[in-house]
Amino acid sequence: MKKQVIHTPNAPAPIGPYNQAIKVNNTLYLSGQVALDPTTMELVNGSIEQETKQVMENLSAVLQAGGMSFEQVVKTTIFLSDMSLFQAVNEIYGSYFDAATAPARETVAVKTLPKNVNVEIAMIAVD
Repeated sequence: MKKQVIHTPNAPAPIGPYNQAIKVNNTLYLSGQVALDPTTMELVNGSIEQETKQVMENLSAVLQAGGMSFEQVVKTTIFLSDMSLFQAVNEIYGSYFDAATAPARETVAVKTLPKNVNVEIAMIAVD
């Protein structure tokens, strides 16, 4: 097994003992991203749509650093602070994928998320 740490300055630096992503052979495991601006490490405060867009842009940067794109994502996990946010998050999230080839996914509401954000998304991509 060849384990490669993936890091890019175009996504937020980890806020704990983890990496942005780990690539093993042809599989890229992306850690959950929240709406941190990678240049300032400040939270993007605004609408849930703005927060979700920042999360997806952070994931895009990590995918690119790992030599992949949203087309290669096979599994996602979405964590929400409240299930009432599902529709708004789903609309932004869905704009990054082709509906016919969208990845498998689960969406769960949790009590709290890091930095009290409203959405966190993790992914797995395969080349």
